[in-house]
Amino acid sequence: MDPAGGCPHAANARLLAENAVAAVVLPGDVQGMAVLGHDALKEFLAHPDVAKGAGHFTALQDGGIPDGWPLKTFATVQGMTTADDADHRRLRSLVSKAFTARRVEELRPRIETVTAQLLDRLADAAAAGDGVADLRKHFALPLPMGVICELLGVDAEYQDRLHHLSNQIVATDIGPEQAMAANREMVAILATVAATRLETPGDDLTSALIAAREEDGDRLSQHELIGTLLLMIIAGHETTLNLITNAVRGLCAHRDQLGLVQSGKASWSDVVEETLRWDSPVSFFPFRYPTRDITLDGTVIPKGTPVLAGYSAAGRDKAAHGPDADLFDVTRTAATRHLSLGHGPHYCLGSPLARMEATIALEQLFTRFPELDLAVTEEELPRHRSFVGNSVQELPVRPVA
Repeated sequence: MDPAGGCPHAANARLLAENAVAAVVLPGDVQGMAVLGHDALKEFLAHPDVAKGAGHFTALQDGGIPDGWPLKTFATVQGMTTADDADHRRLRSLVSKAFTARRVEELRPRIETVTAQLLDRLADAAAAGDGVADLRKHFALPLPMGVICELLGVDAEYQDRLHHLSNQIVATDIGPEQAMAANREMVAILATVAATRLETPGDDLTSALIAAREEDGDRLSQHELIGTLLLMIIAGHETTLNLITNAVRGLCAHRDQLGLVQSGKASWSDVVEETLRWDSPVSFFPFRYPTRDITLDGTVIPKGTPVLAGYSAAGRDKAAHGPDADLFDVTRTAATRHLSLGHGPHYCLGSPLARMEATIALEQLFTRFPELDLAVTEEELPRHRSFVGNSVQELPVRPVA
């Protein structure tokens, strides 16, 4: 895997032409595997003999993974993404209360208001920048980051720093010292947030998690609380940020598809779902581990192997999505759904919120600026330096009414 990331689609296509499962070398010469085919990934994500807990990661348990390994946080953070069975159900049940259909719908007016305010700021930034503004910085980032921080009761003063640290944590090309420093600072900030909410509880998820008790009287441990907050900060804004960014890129590069939506022949929800399939916000997500040797699509994945879930590859798998899988088509009616928000017991809890944020953002953006277009070519856009996140670092646009 290239630690510097970049656009994954050409490499994905080459690998998929050979098999749905591939052996990969992770940073630090760690041997792993990636599941790329749609059907194989769907089976893998729900397989009863696949675990998320790092106790099943053979190389980690054998001392083969050093401190500062850029992907170590994905394996060792304590929270839903590294819990199995009863622990996973316990943690998920506590967090799920914030993401019920009713709670998410109650957020709609606030999201609509914030979106309108951010569009004003985007217009102001463009006016100050010869008609060009970074949509990612001024719009696609502050919307989901602001929403998730409000949900968690995180003060606005921390938001920029938390985004920077999130980028460091999901990066795959940084050194051990940077990786460890980012993790330490992120944990320290979240511990401060938790301490503040413990002292002065509010109507937010952090306060609720601190107060929550299971029937047997157990609270979340401090490590579980911090791990859960870390997960929600990163997943709660990075993925939606990439989703909005990738959707705008897709629509600007395919004006005919934008026209279909603007004429009412397709919906903004259609745009969101097609973007999730066509250019998944997450390219390869770490990690799952077989608890015994398993065979997928004729390939054996040995017990204890760290496995990447190849969402960007599965989204363009022609075997599942047809010979036109590489095309961005908002009218796509194929029965096969994408897997970009997961599948099985670890399906993304925040998916209704992410879909709502992206749908509102895109509708308001192109309603106010129907002629919005990129200010540079796609080839000039700097890509994420990670094979985990899948997007660009900047999105200069000309917001034209």
